[in-house]
Amino acid sequence: MMSASQRLVYMANQIARNFEAQGEAAAAQATADHIALYWDPRMRAHILEVLAAGGEGLSPLAAQAVTLLRERQGAARAG
Repeated sequence: MMSASQRLVYMANQIARNFEAQGEAAAAQATADHIALYWDPRMRAHILEVLAAGGEGLSPLAAQAVTLLRERQGAARAG
């Protein structure tokens, strides 16, 4: 049975894989957009915690997307 963290990592990787054909930058952006739009705030917070703890299991593309998400949230708080 998967832990909550493992499940979110799995989901983020699947989303990133679906956008992969768009090219790295566009796919990372689309993945970050999808997570921002469709994931519950608790899920988003949890995947950000996974990234902060080293991002274990995240594909490079999914990690890039979660990094974009983190940067957006930081910019939203600052501005």
